[in-house]
Amino acid sequence: MSVHLPFDNSYARLPGHFFASVAPTPVAAPQLIRLNRELAVQLGLDPDWLASPEGVEMLSGRRVPEGAQSIAMAYAGHQFGSFVPQLGDGRAVLLGEVVDRDGVRRDIQLKGSGPTPFSRRGDGRAALGPVLREYVVSEAMAALGLPTTRTLAATLTGETVARETLLPGAVLTRIASSHIRVGTFQYFAARQDVEAIRQLADHVIARHYPEAAKASRPYHALLEQVIARQADLIARWLLIGFIHGVMNTDNMSIAGETIDYGPCAFMDAYDPATVFSSIDYHGRYAYANQPRIGQWNLARLAETLLPLLVEDVNEAVAQAQAALDGFGPRFQSTYQAGLRQKLGLSTEQDGDKELVQDLLDAMAENSADFTLTFRRLCDAAADPGADEGARSLFADPSAFDRWVQRWRQRLLAESGDGEARRAAMRSVNPAFIPRNHRVEAVIQAATINQDFGPFDELVEVLARPFDDQPAFARYAEPPEPHELVHQTFCGT
Repeated sequence: MSVHLPFDNSYARLPGHFFASVAPTPVAAPQLIRLNRELAVQLGLDPDWLASPEGVEMLSGRRVPEGAQSIAMAYAGHQFGSFVPQLGDGRAVLLGEVVDRDGVRRDIQLKGSGPTPFSRRGDGRAALGPVLREYVVSEAMAALGLPTTRTLAATLTGETVARETLLPGAVLTRIASSHIRVGTFQYFAARQDVEAIRQLADHVIARHYPEAAKASRPYHALLEQVIARQADLIARWLLIGFIHGVMNTDNMSIAGETIDYGPCAFMDAYDPATVFSSIDYHGRYAYANQPRIGQWNLARLAETLLPLLVEDVNEAVAQAQAALDGFGPRFQSTYQAGLRQKLGLSTEQDGDKELVQDLLDAMAENSADFTLTFRRLCDAAADPGADEGARSLFADPSAFDRWVQRWRQRLLAESGDGEARRAAMRSVNPAFIPRNHRVEAVIQAATINQDFGPFDELVEVLARPFDDQPAFARYAEPPEPHELVHQTFCGT
């Protein structure tokens, strides 16, 4: 039986040296773990067919659907500051693109689908744990309202993969507005292929930034708009306590989506120096370093675009630098506005920045839980008698007492009643995040006991992060000392 999906593949129409044509490697015995039915409908796909044996064969890479042009994309990248001129999709195959119900072009990619010409001696497969982690965290990010790649499905392969031990193999079906990265531009810049850079930039403008095509300097406008999207994205990461963990340039999407959920994690107790990634030995990608690294990565993008900006090299550098100088103000504007919202401040006044920073400093000094502090302040905003919820999170509650009086005084300058403020704050301060100990628990249950019930339940809870969900209140609680997760790991 031939399988037809409504593919409209634009990246595969670029020159052949942009990618390698490669089919996914068939797996032994595919089995569906979970299908994201809502996302399937949004993509214009039939969820019932996707859940059928034929659909699962497609989602696992065992069957290539009609209309697919399966490719592995070429890219390079700075990994922990060191440049690698050729990386590419070493364990992923882009089946093709579909246009969803909102008219948005979306990639359908199989991750863990076998070796490609870019595998660098790797097996091209994925273990079950990283697949479940990406499903949980990417879908939680979408529910939290952040730009992100999505997960359409997770499937078992019926095979094992060798890592430190033998582990169940799995495939993740990833959806993205594209998989083009800063490292994609770097791949052609390393080869001094200016024409390829121009073709790639034109493709990105047409696909993601059509308004740049109307600008007097389209490539300059492209750079400015990518910078703005990344500044906004990273600010929003910080506002929910998210740590990407591996912000290499090959993991930075040109579309401004969060991509590549490897050793990612969410903070429990607030500490700006928090690092989870087992391979980030020096804290390069620590929570508070993410804005600086984001701007550094964007500088690498700007370098690749210099030949397109203007003929004079010095003028091109000056234009690129001017664009990069816009990152800091854009980031701060989004970040500070978000912090004010989290504290119920709808207006901006002198002293707000200091008020927020003093709270964060007190949280850091007293090991207060990041997510719960802000969530419990929602109730305190409506009722001073509800202070104890947030207060109890501080090792020294008097630190909270000193700060909360200043906050209440500031709230007097705001219009609206307490209940309206509480509702507004609850809409930006989640009760539920993918806490690391919960993610690890569902991975262990699935990997060791083949029990996917905890995974399914966690995905369902995280789909409504701003609702109280009393029956699942335990998922909002921080870890006990014996549950703390100190390290997260890449999937390779």
